[in-house]
Amino acid sequence: MTTTVWTALWFLPFLLPIAVWVAWSDMKFMKIPNMAVLAMIAVFAVIGLIALPVDVWAWRWVQALVVLVITFLLNAGGAMGAGDSKFIAAMALFIPQDDARFALALLAAAILGAFASHRAARAIGPIRAATADWASWTHRKFPMGLALSGTLIFYFLAALWLGLAH
Repeated sequence: MTTTVWTALWFLPFLLPIAVWVAWSDMKFMKIPNMAVLAMIAVFAVIGLIALPVDVWAWRWVQALVVLVITFLLNAGGAMGAGDSKFIAAMALFIPQDDARFALALLAAAILGAFASHRAARAIGPIRAATADWASWTHRKFPMGLALSGTLIFYFLAALWLGLAH
């Protein structure tokens, strides 16, 4: 993992509330707010200059643009929602290219865990009653914002854990 404890400590406090917002919004409304994506971009634009060398910070913008093009093509093909595409591109600002395989493996695990958790919660009466107005309970698609947010948070928690373990 190339993300350092220093970088994780800078980004995580700002990204955690955004990720929770995205997960909640996608479960409740089946939408990832554009404001959440813009907030992530703002965090990277400002905090990234503190947490990363300028050359790394600059190349991450290029990386995010490439990811945005790829995910928009996937969106055009019906493979994912537009909000998911934008959120993934914003996530790409924070994850070094060297960690892409780890992040994708984490995403695969997060999708499985989020799907199982969402379906289990949907089947529990008291949870369902407390969140009866959530669109994701009856929508034919799965709220990927839940898995994407989990991936982002667990990525930085892993960076902290692995960095502090060494």
